[in-house]
Amino acid sequence: MTVSANNLLPADLSLAIVQQLIARHLPIYRVRVPAYQTTLLQSFAQLWDPAHTRILDVGGGTGIIAQAIKDLFGVAHVTSVDIEDRFLKSLDIETRIYDGMKLPFADGSFDCVTFSNVLHHVPPPARPALMWECARVAGSGPIYIKDHLAASRLDHARLMLLDLMGNVPFGGMVKARYLTAEDWQRLAAATGYRIDRQIAGTYRSGYFERLFPNRLEVTMRVVRDNSADPTNAGKRTSR
Repeated sequence: MTVSANNLLPADLSLAIVQQLIARHLPIYRVRVPAYQTTLLQSFAQLWDPAHTRILDVGGGTGIIAQAIKDLFGVAHVTSVDIEDRFLKSLDIETRIYDGMKLPFADGSFDCVTFSNVLHHVPPPARPALMWECARVAGSGPIYIKDHLAASRLDHARLMLLDLMGNVPFGGMVKARYLTAEDWQRLAAATGYRIDRQIAGTYRSGYFERLFPNRLEVTMRVVRDNSADPTNAGKRTSR
């Protein structure tokens, strides 16, 4: 079921619609409710520009979120890349393996880039270079980031446990270094971006939310910072 990108609203992305789509590719979701994925997609939708026609999803994992964006957001062309091939065979998006450093695309190939719970798995020294690569292939387009916020050692422990529960069953990465709000601001500024808007979401409820507060989750749209030094930015994005 496809929702028109021209009138996409988070309310259109109901749990039933997302479950129907994901279960086509991951049969476990015929019985397992994809509440987390639904909230993630709803959060992206609140920040989304419906003019996007070509998007790059970095660190796609199984590729299921990129596939959902293509089908539910009405995006014509979606490419997902990762450092290893865990992509589901049933996908109809383009998938690529890359070296984790150089994105195998020409400058300005995409309207935007998406990350879904990826950057906390990237070693901190490598994050700016990856963001610069995204800037190169996205041109003036935004980067949409769903990730985490850690404010304490307890938050880091909570997030590590969440990663273990969420990633181990699908062969995903668990090694991570989580970012604080200040870390996100610095990462954006260091790579010629600024956080244009960020939102939370209701990923958990009840006792589970008390153990793992929803404030640990964040979705951001980062855009090119026109006040940044254009000479320096040009040097970095033209390499």
